[in-house]
Amino acid sequence: MSISKKYFKTKSACKVTFKLPHQACGNANKVCIVGDFNNWDVQADPMLKLKSGDFKIVLNLEPGNSYQYRYLIDGKKWENDWKADEYVHSPFGNCENSVVIV
Repeated sequence: MSISKKYFKTKSACKVTFKLPHQACGNANKVCIVGDFNNWDVQADPMLKLKSGDFKIVLNLEPGNSYQYRYLIDGKKWENDWKADEYVHSPFGNCENSVVIV
C-alpha cells in the first residue's frame, strides 16, 4: 500500500494517490475507498484495477485537513492502509480507521 501526495502551488488542493497492492486484496474484483472525503459512501469512489492486480485511485483533497478512510474489498471485507499517516479508533466496531494528513 502506498500514499503519494502532490501539492499544487496555485490550487487549494492536494492530489493524493492511494494504492492497494494485490497482496492486500487477493483476487478482488472491486475495491472502493471509503472515508470522510466521500461521506463514507461505499459506492462513491471505486478504484481502478491495474494489470498487476493492484488497485489505484487519485483524489483531490483540501490541504490542512486529515481524512479517515478504509478500503472496501468486493463489498464485504474492510482493509486498512498499511502505510497510512496514522490510525484512529473507529466508532463503528472494534477496529481502527486509516488517516491521511494533507
